[in-house]
Amino acid sequence: MNIADIPVLNRFVVLEGPDGAGTTTQLRAIDEVLSRAGIPHWVTCEPTDSPIGRLARQVLGGKLPVEQGTLAHLFAADRYEHLNGEDGILAHLKRGEVVICDRYIFSSLAYQGSSCGLELPLSLNLSFPLPELLVFFDLDPALSMTRLEGRKNRDIYETLPFLERVQAGYEEAIRLFALAAMKVHRVNASLTRREVGNSILKELEARLGLSPGILGANTD
Repeated sequence: MNIADIPVLNRFVVLEGPDGAGTTTQLRAIDEVLSRAGIPHWVTCEPTDSPIGRLARQVLGGKLPVEQGTLAHLFAADRYEHLNGEDGILAHLKRGEVVICDRYIFSSLAYQGSSCGLELPLSLNLSFPLPELLVFFDLDPALSMTRLEGRKNRDIYETLPFLERVQAGYEEAIRLFALAAMKVHRVNASLTRREVGNSILKELEARLGLSPGILGANTD
């Protein structure tokens, strides 16, 4: 498939970045801001809490050893259901809601691409539509590891050499989709939570056609 021909879903926003970049923290903050503004929305994440997603999480936690290609297939299956399921991304978009998702196809390209090669995850994910906006949390791998030090539960990917490959994988994925209609907003994830959050909110206002400042500021 020609990258330029991949459909883009309006009002679909994806947050991407390496472990420790703060995507989950910002997802919660965006949820609160959109709720205060009265904007219909749905926040979600991948892997999901479906049986397939929970299986993928077991692999990530080191509880279920499988081949990396198997994990790539699990993520793709979870993603298909996440998009097309009865209460999935497409259903929420059809109801006129904004959908914000923590991780999507770019995580598969960066993480599984770094573990089993790019060809398989790319082939599994080229059929999925793209978000209108991709927010990429750019963070030095060494800082990622510093932020992960306090976590009790670490996944199989959280080592400095692997996160260095993941960083390169994200850059390659973004280059691959350079001709797509999707907008990429890169944020410096080493900044404070408030600075990162405000950068995202300004971009959301622009992409959603909202008046500047209507979402206020993230003061967390």
